[in-house]
Amino acid sequence: MTEDPNKESGYIINQKTDEKEVDEHPFWELLRFAILALLIVIPIRTFIAQPFIVSGSSMFPTFQDGNYLIVDQLSYRFEDPDRGDVIVFRYPKDTKKFFIKRIIGLPNETLEIKGSVINIKNNDRLDGFDLNEPYVKNLSYNNMSVTLGPNEYFMMGDNRSASSDSRSWGTVKRNLIIGKTLVRLLPISDLDLLPGKFEY
Repeated sequence: MTEDPNKESGYIINQKTDEKEVDEHPFWELLRFAILALLIVIPIRTFIAQPFIVSGSSMFPTFQDGNYLIVDQLSYRFEDPDRGDVIVFRYPKDTKKFFIKRIIGLPNETLEIKGSVINIKNNDRLDGFDLNEPYVKNLSYNNMSVTLGPNEYFMMGDNRSASSDSRSWGTVKRNLIIGKTLVRLLPISDLDLLPGKFEY
C-alpha cells in the first residue's frame, strides 16, 4: 500500500532548533556545562560537604598523611559538636589555614591534663572523670589546667607527642569549625564512614 503524500506523517522538523544545533560552536556547549557544574558544585562545597587532604602526622594512627577526606559541613548547622568528633577547623592564629584534630573539651568545661591523663569537670560531673582514649598510641608530658568559655572547644591531635593543638595555641571558637569527618575516600584500602569517630 502506497502512502498518500497528501497525508501528514506525524513527523515534524523544528527548523529553528535544528539550525541552532548545527550552527552552535562546541565552546558554548562547554561553557554551559561549566556554568551548570559550578551552580551545583559551589553550593555543595559551601554548605554541605567539602574535600580535604590530611597533611602531616598529628592525627596518626587514626589518619595518615595523604588521606583524602570528605567533611560534613551540614550537621553542625543543626547540632553542636560533640566530644570525640574529629573535625576540620580554621587555625585560630591564621584563619586561612585548616587543621584536623579531635574535640576533647566542650564549652564551659574545665580540663586538667597531667601527663597523658585528661580529667574533665563539667556541670554534670563536678567531681570530674578521666577520658578513655584508646586511639592514643603514644605518651605526652603536659601539666596544665584550662577552663573553657562559652562557644570554646579544646582540640588535641591523636599523636599527642607530635601535635600542635590547643595545648600550645589555645581554644577554638565555634565559628571557626568547618565540619566533622564524614568519609575517608583514599587510600581505598582505608575507605571508611565517620572515620575516627569515638563515643566516650
